[in-house]
Amino acid sequence: MTTSAALALTLALSSAALTAPATATPPAPSVPASAPALAWHKCGPAGLGQECATLSVPLDYADPQGRQVPLEVSRILSGRPEARRGVLLVVPGGPGGSGVQRLSAKGAALGEQLGGAYDLVAFDPRGVGGSMKADCGLADDDRRLVNLRSWPAADGSIDASVERSRRIAEACARNGGAELRSLTTANQVRDLDRLRAALGEEKVSVWGVSYGTYVTARYAQKFPHRTDRLVLDSSADPNPRTVAQGWLRGMARGAEDRFPDFAAWAAHPDRAKDGLRLAERAEDVRAVVLDLAARLDREPKTSTTAGAPLTGNLLRQALQMALYSDTQFEGFARLVQQARTPSETPVLPPALAGPMPGSDAAVTVGVICNDVKWRGSIGSYERAVAADRAAYPLTAGMPANITPCSFWQGGPVEKPVRLTDQGPSNILMIQSLRDPATPHSEGLKMRAALGAKARLVSVDHGGHGMYLGNGNACGDRTVTRFLLTGERPETDVTC
Repeated sequence: MTTSAALALTLALSSAALTAPATATPPAPSVPASAPALAWHKCGPAGLGQECATLSVPLDYADPQGRQVPLEVSRILSGRPEARRGVLLVVPGGPGGSGVQRLSAKGAALGEQLGGAYDLVAFDPRGVGGSMKADCGLADDDRRLVNLRSWPAADGSIDASVERSRRIAEACARNGGAELRSLTTANQVRDLDRLRAALGEEKVSVWGVSYGTYVTARYAQKFPHRTDRLVLDSSADPNPRTVAQGWLRGMARGAEDRFPDFAAWAAHPDRAKDGLRLAERAEDVRAVVLDLAARLDREPKTSTTAGAPLTGNLLRQALQMALYSDTQFEGFARLVQQARTPSETPVLPPALAGPMPGSDAAVTVGVICNDVKWRGSIGSYERAVAADRAAYPLTAGMPANITPCSFWQGGPVEKPVRLTDQGPSNILMIQSLRDPATPHSEGLKMRAALGAKARLVSVDHGGHGMYLGNGNACGDRTVTRFLLTGERPETDVTC
């Protein structure tokens, strides 16, 4: 659910057979207690002290001595042996987010907050960054985020989405091979424990963000004796029947929860000096955006990117991305003004200006389609899209639309897992009250699943990813105190 590929989307959520048999793989054994040693070398931004190495993991844990594949891992050492208490693993969102890049971005802030209490460690999951890659061989147009996200046509039709989803699933079945089939949450959990063993640690603490919260919660369930202190930052419903299908549906509610923050910003008098004030009243900003999207549905406007005019759906996708953080509001408001002004040419956000790399597209669909069977007939998707468009105009039916997972060959790789309240009570959740990707109402479902194992900090702020990101001092302080001392609020609290 983070802005690398998650915003990546982050994005995107989910932001999504092969040549393997149609039957599910037998349960894989637990990760062995030992793992190959890591050879570290300098990497990342100058002055951060970041190092990288390659970790070998089995392509298939059911055959642990078989083919091994590489994962890129990274660390920033504590530098204060007297203060060090262990390792904090940074688990990214997505699926498709890079842990190595997230560590580069957050390493300095983490070091300042935690004062050398932890070695900070991250890895690029399978399919991401410097790790093993998979590729479905998709055409350029099918690798555009606005198409991987399955936005319906301007009139609400999903015919093109059905055709594209079937085409993507068939291409992944032809070209993805065992690499694509290995992209699962279950394998990421096993890889995480393989990394723990390679680091020589009996236990690890974890900060998981967005989709990374699901990975972390699954890790806590499979390896409870290996967990120290766990932070789940921006969670969604872990229902094993729906998983990412449910996460995607939640984005409709999330956009509605979050949009008033942007509207208040875009109507503030301070925006006028930069030419970014979209309306004089916050309550009028919504109509400005929706009316513009409808006009672009009818008449797309030429952008600065050849062959990629600004359409209504591109504007809506740009809005979803902007809602992740207040820092993105300015860019979206500028895009709206460029689209409204006849003499200006819109400049598309980089993530929308061209197709995603093949490996990024593969991991975006691969994990969410391999994890669980997506339910629904074409007719049921048509009805769901129509209802969603009426209830949630900002997302125009996208969260309810069909995806390649509906045509995925081979079914789930392994049986989906239901999270329970069994295990150590060592989890602190932090969740925005106005999250566009994992709305608070969905985070409460993760909270209910974990029961007495967890405490929840609800942050009265908007955005996706709270700790050291979009949150507030109270929320940051609560998480830092937990990581340093193990102290949690006695009950769920609001900051």
